[in-house]
Amino acid sequence: MLSTTKMTAVLPVKDLDRARDFYEKSLGLEPQGLMDDDTFIFSTDGTTALELLRRPDATPSQNTAVSFEVADLEAEMKDLEGRGIRFEDYDLPGLKTINHIATSDNLRCAWFADPEGNVLCLHQPV
Repeated sequence: MLSTTKMTAVLPVKDLDRARDFYEKSLGLEPQGLMDDDTFIFSTDGTTALELLRRPDATPSQNTAVSFEVADLEAEMKDLEGRGIRFEDYDLPGLKTINHIATSDNLRCAWFADPEGNVLCLHQPV
């Protein structure tokens, strides 16, 4: 079954070097390596990975492309803000952030974008 297999999220990026630098240095992901001239892999925990795929015509996701589960949302946000990450604020029907955090019955979330414009999220179960 797929529930026991390794999962890889694939993000198309225009500038592979810029994206690779962001995910490695700003987010602290562990580089697994260059697969070919157009693909770079980061490993998160051995069962999941993030693949950056160079695509000159890439269009950033308008929705959350990747969400990282964290144990302490505020601590992770503070660390990332110290690395230059800017979190978004939303005031939409069904989604409002306070101090960059949206809270629901079972999750607390904060969003930011990578240099390619892809929407990324930190989420903490409550």
